[in-house]
Amino acid sequence: MALLTMPDNTPEKLTPERVNIVWLKRDLRLRDHEPLYIAHQNGQPVLLLYVVEDILQQDPHMDIRHWRFIWQSLKDIEQQLALFASPLSVTSGDFLQTLWLLKKQFGRFNLFSQQEIGLENTFKRDREVAAWCEKNDIFWHETPCGAVIRGLTNREHWDKHWQKTMRSATADVVLEDVNWINRAQIDIPKFIPPESWLATQETFQPGGEKRAWYTLHNFFKERGKDYAWSISKPEASRRACSRLSPYLAWGNISLRQVYQFTLTHWDKKGWRRALVAFVSRLHWHCHFIQKFESECAMEGRPVNQAYQHFQYDDSPQSEIILRAWQTGNTGIPLVDACMRCLQQTGYINFRMRAMLVSYLVHHLDIDWRRGVSHLGKLFLDFEPGIHYPQFQMQAGVTGANMIRIYNPIKQGQEHDPDGEFIKKWVPELRILDAPLIHTPWQISPIEAQMFDFEPGKTYPLPIVLPEDSYKQAQQKHWSFRKRDDVKQEGKRILARHTVPSTRHKYKRG
Repeated sequence: MALLTMPDNTPEKLTPERVNIVWLKRDLRLRDHEPLYIAHQNGQPVLLLYVVEDILQQDPHMDIRHWRFIWQSLKDIEQQLALFASPLSVTSGDFLQTLWLLKKQFGRFNLFSQQEIGLENTFKRDREVAAWCEKNDIFWHETPCGAVIRGLTNREHWDKHWQKTMRSATADVVLEDVNWINRAQIDIPKFIPPESWLATQETFQPGGEKRAWYTLHNFFKERGKDYAWSISKPEASRRACSRLSPYLAWGNISLRQVYQFTLTHWDKKGWRRALVAFVSRLHWHCHFIQKFESECAMEGRPVNQAYQHFQYDDSPQSEIILRAWQTGNTGIPLVDACMRCLQQTGYINFRMRAMLVSYLVHHLDIDWRRGVSHLGKLFLDFEPGIHYPQFQMQAGVTGANMIRIYNPIKQGQEHDPDGEFIKKWVPELRILDAPLIHTPWQISPIEAQMFDFEPGKTYPLPIVLPEDSYKQAQQKHWSFRKRDDVKQEGKRILARHTVPSTRHKYKRG
């Protein structure tokens, strides 16, 4: 990749004679890293800093799977910098406390980081950091997160901006040229991870920049050729999809790097359909994060505020039903297979994620907010900016998108017809063949005896019958969609979050 002369958003004049601290967050890499690139420009000493923050360790979306991935990513950076006096400092606690310790040691310093399109807790922390820096004469410069524009209120020229950003030169530095600070010179506590963070599990993708690039090369070597045909299939997608999502979510590789690498393969014979579908997903990635950036209040409320009045089941029984969904014991084979697969691997394909949300909200009649952090905790590639807009869209509470009520039986019959995925993750159903495996509660007494299968004991009975819950959900959600306040809010959402030329796609219903 070509080296930049200087990014457009580089500050005209850095404060001289100060240490430059690069604060790593969801950008755990050393290449195409604008904060590092800018911090290196004037030759001042550079320190890489990562803080295992209390607010994140306590966050309900975070799981040990995420911390293992983060730790693997940090160790990858450390290994790459082993020849440069270990300039990565990892500490823990409250970030403002860390800033005070750095100020005590260095006096004034310069702080560089990437804008984080995170949760309310990290946004609150960033506001506090901004106030602290201003009060203590600390220069803090943030660079954009991909093509996401902070504070954007409309999409008038957003597509052009995305193209320009994705095609611009990557912000790469020659590691040997950086004036690195030795970590040993930094007087802040060193973080020692718990043993549980060091354990490796073969069923989870490992973190790190090197692993991200291996996955990208492997995708284009052969397996990605079937991308467009396999993207909806729960088993085939595990091989044919790029599997880059956790590396993008935690910043082991940038979207721009992936996009530009894809363009170098654009004329690869027999790949055009796969590449068109893949590039559309790269654009989609920033599109949804931009939605969250433009209206981050959707973390705690429906983006369409009229849905504050939508009534879900909040009875004591709903807690039991919610637990069955969370543990993969609903009695619906594909739903349970997807949830158990997530528990053990952190990954399922997009269509199955949408089905899980639809089943929770539409079939089980449970408020989306009661399941959103649970799935975030299971997704190894948890990205707040994608997670919340997508969750609400699949829950049908935007008032602007088509309400899609997934039939989990039909999804299984269409995308896992032989039950290969179901048998893999719901072993108690391996004795059944298709089509019985998709509706085991319908097994006849003779078949039950033949397979030594007892509905309700060998495998749970459905907590709701999909054919009944589908009809009820359809009537309930579409009738609410016709309300004037829902329609009015829908118009506001379209104006704020969509490109003008595409708004006609969302107006149906």
